[in-house]
Order: sequence, then structure tokens, then C-alpha cells
Amino acid sequence: MLHSKSYVKKTRGGKVTKVVREHYLRDDIYCGASICKVCDSSVARLSASASPILILDTNVVLNQIDLLENPAIEDVVLLSIVLEEVKNKNLAVYNRVRALCSNSLRKFFVFSNEHHKDTYVKEMDGESKNDRNDRAIRVATQWYQTHLGDATPVLLLTNDRENKRKAIEEGISAETVETYVKSLVRPDLLDLLVHNGSEDVRMEDVEDLRPSKRKLLYSEHKPMSEITSGLHRGIYHQGKLRVNRYNPFEAYVGSESIGDEIVIYGRTNMNRAFDGDIVAVELLPQDQWHEEKSLSIADEEEEEEEGVHLVPGSADDAPRTTGQPQGSAGETTPVSSRPSGRVVGIIKRNWQSYCGSLEPMPLPAGSGGIAHALFVSKDRRIPKIRIQTRQLENLLDKRIVVAVDSWDRLSRYPSGHYVRTIGEIGDRDTESEVVLIENDINSRPFSSQVLACLPPLPWSVSSQDLTNPIRQDLRHLQVFSVDPPGCKDIDDALHCTALPNGNFEVGVHIADVTNFVHPGTPLDEEASQRGTSVYLVERRIDMLPKPLTEDICSLRADVERLAFSVIWEMTPEAEIISTRYTKSIIRSCAAMSYIEAQAKMDDSRLMDPLTTDLRNMNTLAKIMRSRRINRGALTLASAEVKFQIDTETHDPLDIGMYQIREANQMVEEFMLAANVSVAEKILKHFPFCSLLRRHPTPTREMLQPLLLTAAAIGLNLDVSSSKALADSLDRAVGDDPYFNKLIRILATRCMTQAVYFCSGDLSPPEYHHYGLAAPLYTHFTSPIRRYADVIVHRLLAASLGIYKLPTIFQDRTQLTSIADNLNYRHRNAQMASRSSVELHTLIYFRKRPTDTEARIVKIRSNGFIVFLPKYGIEGPVYLTPRGGDKGGGEWFVDEQHQQIKMMDGSRSYSVLQAVMIHLEVVEPQPNRPKLQLSLL
Repeated sequence: MLHSKSYVKKTRGGKVTKVVREHYLRDDIYCGASICKVCDSSVARLSASASPILILDTNVVLNQIDLLENPAIEDVVLLSIVLEEVKNKNLAVYNRVRALCSNSLRKFFVFSNEHHKDTYVKEMDGESKNDRNDRAIRVATQWYQTHLGDATPVLLLTNDRENKRKAIEEGISAETVETYVKSLVRPDLLDLLVHNGSEDVRMEDVEDLRPSKRKLLYSEHKPMSEITSGLHRGIYHQGKLRVNRYNPFEAYVGSESIGDEIVIYGRTNMNRAFDGDIVAVELLPQDQWHEEKSLSIADEEEEEEEGVHLVPGSADDAPRTTGQPQGSAGETTPVSSRPSGRVVGIIKRNWQSYCGSLEPMPLPAGSGGIAHALFVSKDRRIPKIRIQTRQLENLLDKRIVVAVDSWDRLSRYPSGHYVRTIGEIGDRDTESEVVLIENDINSRPFSSQVLACLPPLPWSVSSQDLTNPIRQDLRHLQVFSVDPPGCKDIDDALHCTALPNGNFEVGVHIADVTNFVHPGTPLDEEASQRGTSVYLVERRIDMLPKPLTEDICSLRADVERLAFSVIWEMTPEAEIISTRYTKSIIRSCAAMSYIEAQAKMDDSRLMDPLTTDLRNMNTLAKIMRSRRINRGALTLASAEVKFQIDTETHDPLDIGMYQIREANQMVEEFMLAANVSVAEKILKHFPFCSLLRRHPTPTREMLQPLLLTAAAIGLNLDVSSSKALADSLDRAVGDDPYFNKLIRILATRCMTQAVYFCSGDLSPPEYHHYGLAAPLYTHFTSPIRRYADVIVHRLLAASLGIYKLPTIFQDRTQLTSIADNLNYRHRNAQMASRSSVELHTLIYFRKRPTDTEARIVKIRSNGFIVFLPKYGIEGPVYLTPRGGDKGGGEWFVDEQHQQIKMMDGSRSYSVLQAVMIHLEVVEPQPNRPKLQLSLL
């Protein structure tokens, strides 16, 4: 059956054309119920039980997704019109719903009501789109009731009073979500419900339990129309809010409109904004601006006290200031230098699910078994969240997940709801799971649909591969790999052969992942979503299933494997004469660790062919590295920590800084060269749809903390270019063996993040990679663990005429969306790795209180941040702890010399100074253990 609709449309050229939209309707779309006698039961997803079939309206799906994900909710029909609305309003929720629908263990069925002749509804004159959608949902529910008859009940779930009223008038069974959940007699499910603010108990009953506390009121958020106008007129400034990890009452908003970061100080000025929210900020009067170094580190116990002095619209609107620096989190020294502001509106929320534990809260009598509790996130940047629960006693010793629902301007805390329990507090597996949830890492097992895309095991190179004209047989070459110890997902290998003319043939061979991961398959979709493998201290979460990562694609020793090779002819001076690219077959002769490769190169007694190749490669790599640095590439440093893990208990046995060897640098140099060569090749063929990687030049403002620190110790850093900065860093040497490394670590922290982008989105000058001093760069060398490299492999294959370019490359918007997801996933993987290091550091020092040397890297008004070179750890040291001045007097910050001094001049500490520190694990707040650093 064909339904058509026509209308007239005016073109850009001024012509009026008639547009006809055809909508095909069918009568053979199945209902999905196994109990149905009419439809094909082989496609049924709904059970044959007596429980009702649930049909949900759009708002139920959008707001109650945590409830829907609970296994107790089954036999759900999702109408296509509802899915489309959810997709348009919240893509994250849409992806979670699609995951439910594709999970063979869950009884969720998608019904195409918009294409069924009995459930499609035409638009009525004067009817809003929302009313039409509600009517379509009711028509589909009524069809299900009639279609299934007495076989099973059908129930429409809606919290929309008008929709429910109309449904009941039309003879449809309809309930609110809460009424239905109560009928299941599962109190734990009631905790999952999202409540409107109007359903909350009165704030004054549960919030300000101590009468002496003043109520905290927030300014009303400006409407979007006013924000847009204010941004356009330069009154407001837009940016992402980032909360200081050492002080949750201090945040920064990077503003392009003023070319600097705006400091937001105090929860009142943050005005209910969360870390990661896109906000509109209004600058405060200049006499209320603050210098970053004058702000303090917040202590754990101070979190309850901050902000109660600040009430918008009163004389106390600005943070309190005094003539001298103070130690408490609510006070600062007024210094007119850094722009300070307050949040006036939220442009885009970044609310997520948060992990932490509960802090019980008293409640007035007659609460009907509902307890109110404050949820304390493990992430100190997140404010406490008020929830209602019927299972308080069972949750007090557990790590749980909570989602935020709302934050009323009269409420001191945001309101949320319980989502699920992770496990016992302090259990290592529980705490590792928390790391994954906090960083939105998908660690679920791969689905059967994804695994079905893999070739059967055992896999080996076939005769068709050997005779394939696109693939060159390179098994005669002496190929080897050099990786971290215990590496199983080996995605790169090398060879270096001396040529008769005195030159060298050097090859980089990368696992040919795209031979097994085809565009548009469930395997490809999953890899695209995951974006990258995630490396934690005790385990690896793969982007691709293990049969691929550790066997079929891994370039292990003594087995034939498929590769994508970049091969150069190089002079002994490491000048590239020619470059070729080919799909290949290789057979690695050795899979070495960095330590083993270094030992071979260092052992003068060894003269075997493999060691000779290693030494030749290392010689070329040193020349290439030197040339790259002369061109302006930065040699930065980061605090990489390495753990020795017990193979049985998975507990850390030892901890120390990761050691970089020449062998590491040799491999890195050739991987960089391969990435640059491939970037040039793909961009030449596909100037508008290549996936590249750029590193934006840091602004002078971003480098200011580094320049301040350098100036305070008499060091003059030239930051006019990456070359000038690199030369300055090389000259920054002192008596302290850690001095240069510390300066490089500080420089690293001033840099922007390197990001993926689509070449068509930017102009060629913006492609530049600042850190590598390279005009072009991409990622090609790690397709087993990075989806970006999979995309680049497809581009390279298409540029060589091996395969056609997939159709997705014609959709710039989708390519940009993929690049954005890759950047998000890459950053989350880095954050998860760091959090895993922090967790295992806590576990290691829990029973090992230690004294060690540290270096001061940042001065604050009540202490300083130190770096511990031996362990790669960084943390705050307080000079004015809460509960009395244990430091013995008043302190003040000397901004110019980057010092914090006692008022009587008896003691002072300056940036980069060495101090002795005592480390021990303490628990100042229940269930929030932390590594405490104390000055000896």
C-alpha cells in the first residue's frame, strides 16, 4: 500500500517546485510475540508468559533508561516512532536502547509502526508533531491489544497525564511507570526511577540539618535566547568547565572569545555546573579577579564548608578576601591578573553516571521505608548527590552507580537516583570496575554477532593469499618486532636490509587488520564505537576480540601473517630515496622486548644478522631523531609509572618510573616516519576526506605557568616556536639530575591535546603537528588497538587502487562525528590508565608507609603540589592544615619568585625545590581513601 504526500517548495533560485513524498505501508510486519497465532513466531522476541507486553512512550525511554536496562523489565515493544524521537533528542540514550534491542538475552522488540498499514497515522490539521506522535503510540498500543486479544495483556507506560487520560478514554490499558514498578513488588526497582523535582521532599526537611547553616541559593540560569544574544554581543563567554582535581571549588573555562582561561571560584559562581558542561560565563568586576597561584588546595574535610558564605545578589556575592593569604578553601588573595567569572547558564550538560558510596542522612518521620542519603562520588570534582533509596542498609558498604536527574536552584545538592551496585568498597575488582565506569569504557564481552564476523580458528595464510596479485610475498625478509615485555597484540614489525649500492631497504610492516574487519559489519561497528584498546595496570580491554588481537592479526614470531607494509630505500645518512606501499605476507623471525633488543645491541660479542640489522636501524633512527629535533620537534616527558604485578593475586609488588631505552626510541622513530609517509600518500589522493592527526600550537597564555616557573628559577625559555622551545628545554640543565625532566613534564602539561580530524574540515596550515614539528601526520601503525588506524588503512588501500573507498568517506558529517568519538575515546582511555595507576598506587602504599624525596612543581596559598620522581606520583602537600595551624605561623605566597614563605621569614619553599615527603594511605572521609603526602 502506498501513501503519498505532496507539497510545494521554493528553491534557492526562486523557482517553485512540487515535492512528492511516498510512504510505503505493509501488512506483513510481525508483532514479535511468541504467543501470537497470526504472525511468524520464528522472529518473535517477546516471551509467552502471562506478564503484560509493555509499550513505552518517548519520555519513558528518555528518562527511565536505567530502569529499562535492569533485567527485571522484559517483554518491551519499542515503536519505530519512539526510537526516532529518542535518536533526535539524546543519541547516548538511543545507543543504549539499540544495545538492548540487539541483545539476544533481553526480550525487547522493535515494531515498525510507521510502516504498518493498521498503525500508521496521518497528520491532522492543527495537530502538533508531539501530539501526532502520542496519537501514533496510542494507535499502535490499541492495535496490539486487538491483535493479541485475550492471549496476553498489553500495557502502555506513560508519565504524561494527558496521554494517559486519552489512552484510558480510548479503551487502552495505561499506567505510569511508578505504578507499574510498584506492582512488581521489587523495592530495589523503585530506586531506579527518575523523579521530577516536584516529587521531591521539601528541601528544608532534608538539606540544612544544622540550623546554624545558611541556605545556599543559586542564580537562575539564563534562557538560551538570552545566552545566544549575550554571546553575540560579547557580554557572555562560552567554553567547557573543567574543575580542578585538587580543589573542587575552583574551575576553569577556556574561552576563545577572550583568548584565556576564566577562573570560576566557589560553588556559587559555578552555579550548578558540572565538570565537562558547556557553559556561558559572565566576567566578574576586575577587582574580584584572582591569580591562579593564590588559590588554594581544598582539603577533604572542607568540602562541606565551602560556599555557604556566597549568596548571589548579596554583598557576599564575591568570595571573601583578606589582606593576607589564608589557608581555607573559601578564601583567596585578590590579585588583578586572571580573568574570573561566574556561570550564568548551561549550554550543554555533561551529566553522566557516577561511582561512589553513600553517606546516610536523617529523615523526618513517616517516610514509608524511603531513606534519604547523600552520595559521595569517588571523583572529588563531582558534588554530593541527594538520592532516595529503599535499600540503604544493603548499600552502605558498597560502591554504587548514581545518575543525576536535576539540580533545583534552592537545593544545595543535585538530586539523582540509584542505578546499580558494583561491589564491596575496597575490593580491587570493584575499584577497577569503577575506573572503567567513570571513564565510559565498554568492557562488556563481545556479542555473538561480532564474534560471528571472525574467521574460524586455527587460522593460517591461505593459498589464495599467496597467489593474490595485490599482496607481495616478503617471507624471505628478516622481519622482527620490538615491543614492551609480555606484549601479545603485536601490530608492528620491522626489517632493515643492506643493499649492494650501500643504501638500506627499511620496512615497517603493520598487521593487516582491514583484511578481517570489513566496513559496515557488526565487528566494524563495535570497533568504531570502542575507538581504542584500554591499558590498565593489571589488564587490557581490547578494541577487537582476542582471536584477532593475539592470534590472527598479531605479528608473532615464526608464523606467517598478513601485513600492510611501508618500505623505503634510505641512504646511510637516513635520507629517503623512495617509498612504496604494499599489502604483504611476512614471517617474523623474532618477537623481542625492548630490554632484549637493547641487550643485543649493547653486547659487542654478538655479530649475528639480526643484531646487525638492529644496530643499522638504530644508527638510522638516531640520525632521523636528531634531524627531527633540529626541525623543532619537542622531546617532552610524562610521569609514566610501571608496576610489577603478582601473577596470582594481581596485587602490585613494586612501583617505579618507566625507563625509556634506545630500543624504544628506535621503534618510535620508524613508526613516526611511517605515519608521516602514509599521511602524505592519503592526503594526495583524498584531500577532503583523509583522517589526520594534528597538535595545535599552544597559546602564550597556556604556556604562562611554565614561563612563570622558569623565570622564578632564573631560566629564560623562548616559546616563539616549537624549535625555540625545544632548544630552550635542551639548555635547561642544572645540578639536580631530575631538573631537566621536571621542566619537560611541566612543558608537557601546557600543551593542547593532539586530535584526529577530517582533512576537509580545516585548511592545510591547521594540519600542523606542533609537538612533532610535522606539517602532516596520521596514525597508521596500530590498527589492532586504534580504530583511527583502521580508517587510515582503508584510505591507503583505496589510494593504491586495491579496494574502493567505502561510501562513509563521502559523508563529511559522519567522518567528523567518527573523529570526535575517536578523540573522546582516546582521552577516556588515557584517563582510565591514569586512574588505574592511582588505584594500584593506593593498594601498594596501603601497607607500606614510605619516606622519599620530592620536587615542588606548583605553589598554592596553603601549600604546594609535589612530584615524586622515584614513583612518578604527584599530589598536594598542605602547610596550613584544617584544625589549627600546625605549620607554626602565617604563610604568604611570593608570586614573582614562586615561593611560599612564613611571615616571620623563618621558612620558605620555592618551585622545583627538593623536599622530603612522608607517604601513607589515609581515609579522612569514609570510603574515600587517599594517598596523603606530608612534609618531613
